[in-house]
Amino acid sequence: MAFESLSDKLSAAFKKLRSKGKLSESDIKDAMREVKLALLEADVNYKVVKDFIKTVSERAVGAQVLESLTPAQQVVKIVNEELTALMGGENARIEFASKPPTVILMCGLQGSGKTTHAAKLAKYFKDKEGCRPLLIACDVYRPAAIEQLQIVGERAGARVFEMGQGDPIEIAREGLKFARDHGHDLVIVDTAGRLHIDETLMDELKRIEAAVNPNEILLVVDSMTGQDAVTVADTFNKALPITGIILTKLDSDTRGGAAISVRQVTGKPIKFSGVGEKIEDLEPFHPGRMASRILGMGDVLTLIEKAQETVDEKEAEKLAKKLQQNSFDMNDLLEQMQQIKKMGSMRSIVSMIPGISGKVTDENLEQGDRQLKIIEAMIHSMTKRERENPSIINPSRKRRIAAGSGTRVEDVNRLLKQFDQMKQMMKKMGGLNKKGFKRRMKFPPMNM
Repeated sequence: MAFESLSDKLSAAFKKLRSKGKLSESDIKDAMREVKLALLEADVNYKVVKDFIKTVSERAVGAQVLESLTPAQQVVKIVNEELTALMGGENARIEFASKPPTVILMCGLQGSGKTTHAAKLAKYFKDKEGCRPLLIACDVYRPAAIEQLQIVGERAGARVFEMGQGDPIEIAREGLKFARDHGHDLVIVDTAGRLHIDETLMDELKRIEAAVNPNEILLVVDSMTGQDAVTVADTFNKALPITGIILTKLDSDTRGGAAISVRQVTGKPIKFSGVGEKIEDLEPFHPGRMASRILGMGDVLTLIEKAQETVDEKEAEKLAKKLQQNSFDMNDLLEQMQQIKKMGSMRSIVSMIPGISGKVTDENLEQGDRQLKIIEAMIHSMTKRERENPSIINPSRKRRIAAGSGTRVEDVNRLLKQFDQMKQMMKKMGGLNKKGFKRRMKFPPMNM
């Protein structure tokens, strides 16, 4: 989980403060020393850490904190505010052209994820803004780069313009003309990366930029490379008028230093973060929400947004009616589980819940994902009639379901028992109106 190690160390530092009724300057100095070491171990830029600790310390030793009834909470509040400011303060949005199409130029080193994230952007704006994106294949050097863009473009539901292994500047120019002629209001140009920054790469990017006059130039940076990511960002920023950064692999066990340092070093905002391998695993970067995650305070707003995106209004009303009639069946349970999966892995969901992420082990998270798959397998092994009326499942049917799902009869018995318990709980909820139901319609995974 991103920032897990950093979150644990910061939580430990703040726990020591909370154990004291009143704080002295010495207490705060000791805590800031631990915060400093935690940030440096997370690969945050040294100068950034030094300035951050200085700012926080100056605010933390003020009378408002030292004389407060809850000084430890005041210190955490200050760290949260300064961390948010360090990463940009507000969510930085894409600047759309007043007259379509809006052109986004992607750049970055080879292997940073440019091609995949070009398609992720296309998917994001197609779904959120109703755009008609066009992907332009200007990486003519890497083997199978064009084919890769076509594959991820198809997953995103976006058209791909390509002219084979031709001149990338001419391809970009012709692609933009194609977009205008065919009504595409968003153009995303995928460019070639290199294993290292060189003059040839930068010269080509500058010529492509001149050919398409982009509204945004987004630099794709791999967060797992730590300080190297910040160095790359700084070098690109000096050569091109970068407008924003996409930070990839924030779902991995990265130390997180790039996310905290890159805005301060380059002056350019992080606009999106890649949080998984799926085409929809792209999130707008909210500094305040990220600061809360880093401090182990969760990210409730993003969790709510994900839940709202997965809830189909008509299906919610249909399910509410079933609850009122006490006719909830295994098909409905399967559908609810699939909606939970759309929100992401257990790991990503738990990371957004305040006070829980640090208490749940990797083993627990893997077990939760595994349990969902086991329950799905058992339901898929049931006949249509059994799903609609689980009460008919007798011992011979249980043996068949267990054999078909690779589980044991005990597992099937446990599922049926927990399903009955869930139905009893929902029967009590049957009197909720639709609005109240939608607030409570997400069910936790059952223990196996």
